[in-house]
Amino acid sequence: MIKVGIIGAGRIGKVHITSICTRVKEAVIKTVADPYMNEETATWAKGMGVEHTTKEYKEIIDDPEIDAVLICSSTDTHSPISLEAIRAGKHVFCEKPIDHDVDKIKEVIAALEGTRLKYQVGFNRRFDHNYEAVQQAVAAGKIGRPEIIKITSRDPEPPGIDYVKSSGGIFLDMTIHDFDMARFLAGCDATEVYVQGANLVDPAIGEAGDLDTAVITMQMENGAIAVIDNSRRAVYGYDQRAEVFGSEGMVAMENDSQSSAVVSNAEGVTKEKPVFFFLERYLEAYGKEITAFLDAIIKDKETPLTVADGLKPVLMGLAARKSYEEHRPVKIAEIM
Repeated sequence: MIKVGIIGAGRIGKVHITSICTRVKEAVIKTVADPYMNEETATWAKGMGVEHTTKEYKEIIDDPEIDAVLICSSTDTHSPISLEAIRAGKHVFCEKPIDHDVDKIKEVIAALEGTRLKYQVGFNRRFDHNYEAVQQAVAAGKIGRPEIIKITSRDPEPPGIDYVKSSGGIFLDMTIHDFDMARFLAGCDATEVYVQGANLVDPAIGEAGDLDTAVITMQMENGAIAVIDNSRRAVYGYDQRAEVFGSEGMVAMENDSQSSAVVSNAEGVTKEKPVFFFLERYLEAYGKEITAFLDAIIKDKETPLTVADGLKPVLMGLAARKSYEEHRPVKIAEIM
């Protein structure tokens, strides 16, 4: 039985607590830590089966019984806590991004060298049933050589300004998932990034120094061209679509909705909106990624997303910001 500690009991922390307590028989959550732990959250966690709650995350790091740590706290804590957990000999699952600073990610990479510890980064969309089906079709050669990859990712509404100010910007907060997905669908890395961006949704986002609308084009190592379009506001719901066009065909995925029912009458043809936000859209994927992490520990195999997979989308995000600021294509090698 693997004993797990979870650091951070916010939205994502609660999702992982629920996943482990309801679907993973080989693991038990010994401790959940959050500096803002209150009686309501503590009662909920213990009702789910968590043994202990605390405000001090170092209780998890210092507990010799805990085998694995899930880092679901604020982004600025990800790399420091990763280092503490690795030095304590614990396996680590870290929500994205590991850090906004490439050198700090490299410190984590260096700390893992020579150990047998597992480290997985939380790019949950790779475990979504739709994206998995697209990737499997491409990998199986069903569409021939990939030539154009299109990824659409639009939030139903913009985040609060306090969040925007601490997020690292749209490319390291929102688009980072799409950068990972471009790598996943193409089966290779990007070599060059070019961005057109704007502030069209909320003036306060622009005043905070960020963008809310962007189109990113990328040259991939295999020759394919990838295009990502992002918006912080899609009034019809959480818009998550992808398409890979190849030399012998195309594979595409549509949005998930509460049902596939289509009403056709004299007023027109209508169907349901996409599900509203990421917790509804990717709930199953969150469960599958944690199952994969724990399975890697149990079977002593590599995690499906390693620390290197955590570094590369950050490089792409930094290249995207540089491209926007300098109005030119930026090679990933420049960021390295």
